[in-house]
Amino acid sequence: MAVSVNLSKGLDKAFEDKGLDEILAAPPSALAGLTERHDGILAEMGIKTIKDLGSNKYFALAGVLVALQGKTG
Repeated sequence: MAVSVNLSKGLDKAFEDKGLDEILAAPPSALAGLTERHDGILAEMGIKTIKDLGSNKYFALAGVLVALQGKTG
């Protein structure tokens, strides 16, 4: 089954037409709202690509905690 996702609002304009592998290999500044300055800060934590950012255990845990916030009473 093919899946289509519109990421245009979440990506820098230069990456809107790129494939998933190319986006994951891109620096975090390829995400809308992040800059090359953010790339430098994240690189100091070992995060050099969007894939690194998405698979970082601390960012993943933070995402889960935020998702859970809406599920608890």
